[in-house]
Amino acid sequence: MNEYDRDEPTAPLQAPRYAPYPPLTQPYPTAPERPARAKVPAWMLPAVAVVALVLGLTGGIVAASLTNGGGSGGVLSVERRTAAPLPADNGSIAAVADKVLPSTVQIVAEYDGKAQGATGSGFVYDDQGHVITNNHVVAEADEDNGPIEVIDQSGKHLKATVVGRSTVYDIAVLAVPKAKKIDPAAVGSADQMRVGETVVAIGSPLGLSATVTSGIISAVGRPVTTGEGQDDNSYINALQTDAAINPGNSGGPLVNLQGQVVGVNSAIASLGSQFATDQGGNIGVGFAIPIEQVRVTTSQILRTGEAQYPIIGANVRGTANLDGATVDSITPGAPAADADLEVGDVIRKVDGKPVTSSIDLVVAIRTHVPGEKVQLTVERKGKTFEVTIGLEGKTG
Repeated sequence: MNEYDRDEPTAPLQAPRYAPYPPLTQPYPTAPERPARAKVPAWMLPAVAVVALVLGLTGGIVAASLTNGGGSGGVLSVERRTAAPLPADNGSIAAVADKVLPSTVQIVAEYDGKAQGATGSGFVYDDQGHVITNNHVVAEADEDNGPIEVIDQSGKHLKATVVGRSTVYDIAVLAVPKAKKIDPAAVGSADQMRVGETVVAIGSPLGLSATVTSGIISAVGRPVTTGEGQDDNSYINALQTDAAINPGNSGGPLVNLQGQVVGVNSAIASLGSQFATDQGGNIGVGFAIPIEQVRVTTSQILRTGEAQYPIIGANVRGTANLDGATVDSITPGAPAADADLEVGDVIRKVDGKPVTSSIDLVVAIRTHVPGEKVQLTVERKGKTFEVTIGLEGKTG
C-alpha cells in the first residue's frame, strides 16, 4: 500500500487508465504511431474528405456567384485585406500563436517497442536546451533506453535524453543540446488565472504538429488524479480548460493572452465507455498542471536528477458522504505518527479548504514541498480540532 495516497473506488475522477470501464480522467494519451512529420490518421480521412468536398462545392458556388451574379451583370468587387499584421503584444490569439509556436516542439518517443510509437508535445524551458513534457510521453522510452526526438517548428529532428522525471506530478525534463538555439517560452502564473479567462493550447494533437486551439479557464484548483495503476498515479491541482485538447497534446503549453505558459496540458476527462480510452477525443474538459508546480519539480530535477513530493505517512480513504478522508493506517516514524493523528480520524479540511475525498487530501498536500507544514481539521468521536503536521519528502 502506498504512502497515504491510496485511491478509493468512491473517489471522484479516479480509475485505471486502461480499465474496461475507463476513468473520468485520464492522461492525454500519446498519439498512435505515425511518422514524425505526421500524415492525417487513416480514421480521419473520411471526415477530411467530406470537409474538403463541402469546401470545394462551396467555393464553386461562390465563384459562380461572383462571376455571374449581380443585377448589373458585372463581377462583384471583393475587398482585399490591406491592414498590417497584428502587433505581437495586442493580446490576440494570433499574436499568442506567433509568440509561442517557435518555442513549442513535437516529441516522438519509443513506445511498445516501436521507435516512434508515442507522440506528444513540449516546450523549451530555458536557454540551456531543456524541454518540458509529460512523464507519460517518455516514460517507457526512458525505461527501455529507447530513442526520443524533439521536432522543432522548422521540422528539424533533435535528439533528446531524459534528465529526470516525476511520476507523481507527470513531469519530465529533457536535455536537447541543439534546442539551445530555440528561444524559451515565457513563463506566467497559474495562481493569477481566473475562471473565464481566455487561454491557448499549443501542441501536436493526433500527431498534427504546431496546432493551436483556444478556450477559457473553466475551473481552477481542480483535484484530479491520472495514471495506469497504483504505482504510477499522478495527482494534479489542475487548471481546467475547455480548449480543444486531444491525444498528442500531452506536455504542450497552456498559455495566457500575454503568451506566457500557465500550465502543462496533461489530462482529459472521458465518459464511461466499454471502448478503449487511450484514443478518446476532446469533449471540452481538459486539465493542465499549474506552472508553479512545474517550476518546483523542474528545479528539483535539474539540481539532483530526481523530484520529491511531500507525504504525511498515512493511508486514507474517502468517506461515504464525500465530506472527508478517513485515516486507515499510519506509518511508524512518519510525520502523522508524531502528530496527534489516529486511525479512524476523519480529515475534514487541509489549510482551511474542505476535503471531499482522498484525492482532495493528497492533492492539497502535494501542492506543498517537503519541509513545509500543513494544518488539518480533524474530527474524532464527534469532536473537531486542528492538527499541524510537517511534511516528509519522498522521491517520485
